[in-house]
Amino acid sequence: MANHKSSIKRIRQSNAKRLHNRYYAKTMRNAVRKFKSLTDKAEAEAKLPAMYAMIDKVAKRGIIHKNKAGNLKSKITRFSASL
Repeated sequence: MANHKSSIKRIRQSNAKRLHNRYYAKTMRNAVRKFKSLTDKAEAEAKLPAMYAMIDKVAKRGIIHKNKAGNLKSKITRFSASL
């Protein structure tokens, strides 16, 4: 167990940030999964900008790597084009 007040606070802060980051990462993953299950091309193209924004925001905050964000955007774009 931590011995210093500052380390106890740091543990508390890092745990809260970890839960916050997990929530946004999971939400983004579920949105990508739901997007890939779409069958209507018009609906997919309408939702594509919102998906880009969500992925970019998660990458900007450092929850996922910027290259992973680019790969995800590329995959959902190819999926949307293939419908």
